[in-house]
Amino acid sequence: MSALAVNDMLDFNSLKEYLDLTDGNLASHIKALEKEEFIGVEKSFVGKKPNTKYFMTKEGRKAFNEHLEALEKFIKSGKLI
Repeated sequence: MSALAVNDMLDFNSLKEYLDLTDGNLASHIKALEKEEFIGVEKSFVGKKPNTKYFMTKEGRKAFNEHLEALEKFIKSGKLI
């Protein structure tokens, strides 16, 4: 989500390289995020090759921001181990 938070859209291979994940691992994460409707998908062709791009949805951005706020609150509470 953080990669999509700072990029309007990223394709599968860019995400895979950026996050240093295998195809299967990234596909699992994407599937979970799609199920929650946190990311959207845009499919197209570049020449004759399929190209799948992902973007953060409005709901995804809201959830991501809430997550960051919770982390900040936790850090500021001083309850770190």
